[in-house]
Amino acid sequence: MNDQSRRDFLKKSALTTAGLSFGAMAFSPKSYSRILGANDRVNVGIVGFSDRCRGALIPAMQIHAKEMNFQFTAVSDIWSRRREECLAFVKDKAGVDIAACRNNEELYDRKDVDAVIISTADFQHALHCKEAVEAGRDAYVEKPFAETMADNRAAKEAVLRTGKIVQVGSQRRSGVNYHQANEFIKAGKFGDIVAVEMTWNVNQPGRWRRQELASQIRKEDTDWDRYQMNRPKTEWDPRKYLEFRLFWPYSSGIPGQWMAHQIDTVHWFTDLPHPRSVAANGGIYVWKDGRQNFDTMTAVFDYGPLNDKTKGFQVIYSSRFTNSAGGTKEIYYSNAGELNLDTNMISPNGGLRKNQAEPMGLKENLLPEMALGEAVKVETGANTGADDMTSAHMRNWMECVRSRKKPNADVMAGYNHSIANIMTTAALRTGQFVTFDEANQEVLAGGKVFQY
Repeated sequence: MNDQSRRDFLKKSALTTAGLSFGAMAFSPKSYSRILGANDRVNVGIVGFSDRCRGALIPAMQIHAKEMNFQFTAVSDIWSRRREECLAFVKDKAGVDIAACRNNEELYDRKDVDAVIISTADFQHALHCKEAVEAGRDAYVEKPFAETMADNRAAKEAVLRTGKIVQVGSQRRSGVNYHQANEFIKAGKFGDIVAVEMTWNVNQPGRWRRQELASQIRKEDTDWDRYQMNRPKTEWDPRKYLEFRLFWPYSSGIPGQWMAHQIDTVHWFTDLPHPRSVAANGGIYVWKDGRQNFDTMTAVFDYGPLNDKTKGFQVIYSSRFTNSAGGTKEIYYSNAGELNLDTNMISPNGGLRKNQAEPMGLKENLLPEMALGEAVKVETGANTGADDMTSAHMRNWMECVRSRKKPNADVMAGYNHSIANIMTTAALRTGQFVTFDEANQEVLAGGKVFQY
């Protein structure tokens, strides 16, 4: 991409993402006095130099860094190797030397950190977000936002109390096709949702494994006690440090990593904050490598108005590591057809047809056949060569740090997807039917599912 076409893209991208940002948050006049000027540089710290940070978040910020006047200034990581790798990586990608901090206390003692990108272990996200906003920093926080309701509530309270800008890494909220789907459904053109089917299937025995690194890391090169935060203190285990997604209570696995992305769209499209209940089952059927989190799971959710049980719909979510057939799928159904976010098509598939309607005194009910892009016109930019949704999502956060407007995936998006995650984890780990009230109070099975 030449300089002129890149400038044109950035201008279009600015218009697009500005249109995707929702209304301004309620800030006091004092808050507005802290809005950054156009020429003020935003200094960004990195909390946790993870694979996700290296592969997506840093590159996404760098796409927009020059135009938006953002710059990395420091990294906090408790593993010495990761600190050194981050210094070299940012030097190579951004051309700047940054400071290395051994922990977050050192990072937040610095005067040259205005905001942070948090990409640490799943169970740490909420508590690291709470630390960041209470230290006066805005934050981009990877999902899942939280793995327990106690952490979920604590982080939400801190964000709302401080008024800091927090974007949760639910990138679908910055995807143009998802905004089109949201507008189409909320305009009443789709009809009532009657069911949703979601899948995420891979055949990857090495998914979330870090065998080589686990053989190299030494306890003395990191801070195992600090890593465990509010989880029970246990003996050093390099696998639980590096392969945390496979082990409870460091991660819920599939519900927090994959389901959180997809279930978030249900909350967004319907304005429902969480499921009313969930039943789930799963197991470790193939990859018996010492992991504790399942390689296969299915969950069935009941969604609908919280005060009217006569209305609602089911969401069926399934995922497996053991066979990739079916891939990733997100399909919304109404009585008139389907909205398919895999093909980005609206169609009458499965809708009520004349031969079935007339004998019951009803009329045919069919959606038109149309590409999702025809439903709501939204300007899009050229491909930057990076992950488009992460790039758009990061830019939205950067714009909101400057404008103090609410980002696409604010703290409530994270809070709500975490409720669904926590309910599903409880159902999987106990084999019990779980209601929202049980998960919210963390009393299911005498609280055992929430004990570590």
